[in-house]
Amino acid sequence: MAIFLNENSKVIVQGMTGSEGTKHTKRMLKAGTNIVGGVNPRKAGTEADMDGTLIPVFGSVAEAIEKTGADTSVIFVPPKFAKDAVLEAIDAEIRLAVVITEGIPVHDSAYFWAHAVAKGNKTQIIGPNCPGVISPGKSNAGIIPADITGPGKIGLVSKSGTLTYQLMYELRDIGFSSAVGIGGDPVIGTTHIDALRAFQDDPETEVIVMIGEIGGDAEERAAAFIKENVTKPVVGYVAGFTAPEGKTMGHAGAIVSGSAGTAAAKKEALEAAGVKVGKTPSETAALARAIVEG
Repeated sequence: MAIFLNENSKVIVQGMTGSEGTKHTKRMLKAGTNIVGGVNPRKAGTEADMDGTLIPVFGSVAEAIEKTGADTSVIFVPPKFAKDAVLEAIDAEIRLAVVITEGIPVHDSAYFWAHAVAKGNKTQIIGPNCPGVISPGKSNAGIIPADITGPGKIGLVSKSGTLTYQLMYELRDIGFSSAVGIGGDPVIGTTHIDALRAFQDDPETEVIVMIGEIGGDAEERAAAFIKENVTKPVVGYVAGFTAPEGKTMGHAGAIVSGSAGTAAAKKEALEAAGVKVGKTPSETAALARAIVEG
């Protein structure tokens, strides 16, 4: 099993014909992702050659869904145009929209998130400013390298892209059901809690690894959810233990307010919910390994 994305997912790429879209479409195809089309109004009706695989380009998300039955969109549209791209995906009622774009104004993210809610949450948004979601051996929607790991029994949800890759690499011999990079911006679609709920319900996920970072209260809220709703073992890591007090990190979401939002406060909240928290990414991987092998 997997969460959010599986071998039956039909994926389109908004912004497929741009440089980033082209590069990562080729990588997703190599990973076995079923990419059924791209969206670019200026190139509608053409085909894009992706290393020998011809992918049709549609004028809109709605047309792509109508012609291909697509249920997932990966969005590689520049920040200035990203809001309209996400709104188009929501209005077409695509099931999953994975927003890779970095640097989208927070106001724009808040706007399209509110629009998705107003439309009845028919579209699940992952991101923005995220590496996407991968279900190894089945499908890859985003920029996570597909060759780090294979399928297995660990579920991973992370605010950090690079730490997603590190944990996948360190636990590659065990493998992952799915890995979800939710992004570190202040306003995101899919939260730690959404992924935790899905992993709890996934019969093949045995251990959940959750990576957070300083700033905000998402990890504290996740801890409260774990305490009440998650019966599977959860291992956690909070990036930013060595950050000087009052320091704002690179991610826009990592703004620390008083003692709330610090790594220590998050670690305390998670441990109180029964989560084993590593002091480093490698220690976190070792904790997960011990549970699986125990």
